Amino acid sequence: MFRALACPASLKGVLSASAAAEALARGLRCGGADVDELPVADGGEGTADVLFSALGGEWHEADVSDAYGRPRRGRWLVLPDGTAVVEVAEAIPLDPARLDPLGASSRGLGELLHAALDGGADALLVCLGGSATVDGGAGLLELFGGLRVPAQVAYDVATLLPDAPRLFGPQKGATEETIPVLERRLAELSALAPFAALPGSGAAGGLGAALAALGAELRSGAELVLETVGFDPSGYDLVVTGEGTVDRTTAEGKAPALVARRCAAAGVRCIVFGGIVAEPLAGAETVALSGDPARAREDLAALGERLGHELRGRY
Repeated sequence: MFRALACPASLKGVLSASAAAEALARGLRCGGADVDELPVADGGEGTADVLFSALGGEWHEADVSDAYGRPRRGRWLVLPDGTAVVEVAEAIPLDPARLDPLGASSRGLGELLHAALDGGADALLVCLGGSATVDGGAGLLELFGGLRVPAQVAYDVATLLPDAPRLFGPQKGATEETIPVLERRLAELSALAPFAALPGSGAAGGLGAALAALGAELRSGAELVLETVGFDPSGYDLVVTGEGTVDRTTAEGKAPALVARRCAAAGVRCIVFGGIVAEPLAGAETVALSGDPARAREDLAALGERLGHELRGRY
């Protein structure tokens, strides 16, 4: 029997990585494959869920403020080793109904981190991605002078601090008029200057640099997650990964791109799917799904079954 590994990232706003892996695996099994499921993430939204699927842990919640001071409930995961996994998007998520980067503050993230630390966390893993802010962590820094436990920061994009407003400000509501204002704001945060050239320093509107200034270590989220969940393509005949949209950013640190590279190094065939494929991933077999969010589970199961039958014909 041939072996396959279903290890997708999430289809943002449509399916979690775990749900996507389950749908793929169901189809692959119908096609005759022996399948393992290993959801992956890149440090953005859904990373805590992926780590929980692989390692277990305990969920906690606290009342915090969102990017505009409105109350919300934020959760974090405590892993079996005592590390608290905190996602930025749990406190200050991007809200399409209100896009105001000049008024958005990262203070709510500080509140959530305090809740995790006050709960007895032995270490922190802060997952960047999905934030409404471009404040360089100014709101966060109002609440912290340092971190009292070891901390790592998982970034989903390697953007540098000076580039953050122009590259990602527009999706948060920045205009050609306000982008220079945001750039000046970041440049004026002197505490961030020593960290501005670090990969990931501009992630989440400069929160990477702010957390580095507090003593945290910045790491590629995809590399950290694959290492933590024990991704190893050897021994498989096929690995299937992917995400909601495959575009130029996929190759810039997203989990499916790293999965594909490691499969290529191991000589294992890898299929990369996208709900939408705007730009195929170079060097990988890229497959587009229907693009209809309502059909995502069906599309993934059908893709898995088709690949399973294709493989069965070879063995």
